[in-house]
Amino acid sequence: MTSFPKRLLLVGILALLSLTGSSFAQSNPTDSWLPATADKLPRWRGFNLLNYFMLSGHRPFEESDFRLIHELGFNFVRLPMDYRIWIVDGDWTRLNEQALVPIDQAVAWGGKYHVHVCLNFHRAPGYTVAQPPESRSLWTDPEAQRVCALHWAAFARRFKGIPNERLSFDLFNEPSNIDSHTYAAVVAKIAAAIRQEDPNRLIIADGLHWATEPCPELIPLHVAQADHCYSPMWLTHYRASWVSGSDNWPTPDWPRYQVEASSYLYGPWKKELQSPLVLQGNFPTGTRLELGVGAVSNHGRLVVRAGDQVILDQSYVSGPEAKQGEKVVYVAKYNVYQNIFNQTRSVILSQPATCLAISNEEGDWVTLTSLSVQPPASPVYPLHLSDDYGQKQVPLTFDPGQAGQVWSPGERIDRQWLWQKEIVPWKDLEAKGVGVMIGEWGCHNQTPHAVALRWMEDSLANFRQAGWGWALWNFSGSFGVLDSGRSDVVYEDYQGHKLDRQMLDLLQRY
Repeated sequence: MTSFPKRLLLVGILALLSLTGSSFAQSNPTDSWLPATADKLPRWRGFNLLNYFMLSGHRPFEESDFRLIHELGFNFVRLPMDYRIWIVDGDWTRLNEQALVPIDQAVAWGGKYHVHVCLNFHRAPGYTVAQPPESRSLWTDPEAQRVCALHWAAFARRFKGIPNERLSFDLFNEPSNIDSHTYAAVVAKIAAAIRQEDPNRLIIADGLHWATEPCPELIPLHVAQADHCYSPMWLTHYRASWVSGSDNWPTPDWPRYQVEASSYLYGPWKKELQSPLVLQGNFPTGTRLELGVGAVSNHGRLVVRAGDQVILDQSYVSGPEAKQGEKVVYVAKYNVYQNIFNQTRSVILSQPATCLAISNEEGDWVTLTSLSVQPPASPVYPLHLSDDYGQKQVPLTFDPGQAGQVWSPGERIDRQWLWQKEIVPWKDLEAKGVGVMIGEWGCHNQTPHAVALRWMEDSLANFRQAGWGWALWNFSGSFGVLDSGRSDVVYEDYQGHKLDRQMLDLLQRY
């Protein structure tokens, strides 16, 4: 049995948490708590607050953030958190009471200012999308699952009795490279641990594939689901320091014409889908082709041909040891390893070519995380890759002389494109009785401001049409309305902050 330190300030904390609107609420007569259930989430509007986002540099939450969010007309915060902040001396089975007090305070400020608080494990015991990776896997390791359930159960006990209108739990941030059945099995264990302590707590689960795909297998668990909207990434994460290669992406625009290729290269194990990615055009001597290799199912052999000449031939083998790759991933449903390699391969043409063909000639499938072409003394021309599974490749034409249409054939991406990609699959889930919200979205500060605002307005219009709430990443910082550090914004001095008034006005309209 795991033991925990005695609560140091229990009486004062519980008194603070028990305060409701009667003594803490602002005088605004429009204040009200919105009903929230797993089958119908309200249209919350708000922000992510990153004070507990990472162990390095974490700091207590600030009352002024909750006050400002309320005063500006918003009613929701999501708190993505790193569990390492509240464990004792690296022992993930022991919780540090003092480190939990700022979370108590944040929940109390939510009550004071009529702001719903959603607690999220951005780094959970056994899983994170951040670096460094966890040493044990939440998806496959029973001990990691036990400890993660232990943490969430402690939170459930701590906040029992606070209404769902005020507080919800978002279990894990952006599950990735995991199949739906394994994910659902882990969510079931964590949800059971929470409900043993607080049977009625509102639970939200991020969708699959970095929270971009709904997970119908979660429906029997009676949890809501969250979508994260960062499409297209070449716009939302332009020159983001944590996204490899983004410095070489062309300056984004919106709306625009776009070409997509499938990120999946299927091998002979899937003959019905096996097809090379063929690039036709003028590729002079010295042209650089760069490929990012992501996941490999079982094994694969990446082959690149320039005409009839093989210019790259690389085999990949997934297994219980990550000898070639970055991370071992075992998918129990299919009894297969799908390791993450995250490797970059590049080749420079030694002679001109009119056709480049990229194929997987062994095994199951290989995914590409990036693909770009750079002729001599020319910019880098990235090709957008779609993560849709089960699509054969379509031949593409490369012509850098075509302004705005280097790759073809393609389509116009605009608000309707966003609706089909980001909203329609989730509306189908909602129709089955699942509450949906946008847990994260936004645009990094290196994207031209006017472009960012056009994209944001189309996104907001879709969210409103869908009837879903949203939380911008973040309130203050490179995606936010405060202190975002954009070079092309004339900021307004506002209560000690630099306010992006145009972005705020836009958010307030929706």
